[in-house]
Amino acid sequence: MKKKDLKKAIKEKEIQLSKLEQHIEKSKTCAQVYDNMLMEKAILNKELQDANKNKFVERVKKLIPHKKTLICDYFKQ
Repeated sequence: MKKKDLKKAIKEKEIQLSKLEQHIEKSKTCAQVYDNMLMEKAILNKELQDANKNKFVERVKKLIPHKKTLICDYFKQ
């Protein structure tokens, strides 16, 4: 999906969530639908974040070895 489509879908989910939020306490079905919508919105947000990342830079970061910090490194002076 394109960034524009993702943003539009996220806005739609937010509107649906705001409508469902009023009925969460009334029934379990509404609460389950609300939870599912919340998960779908989170997935869309993650897809939008991934679309914004520079894929070339991410590949280069994976190739470059990182020095891991050990606990003993904090106590060295």
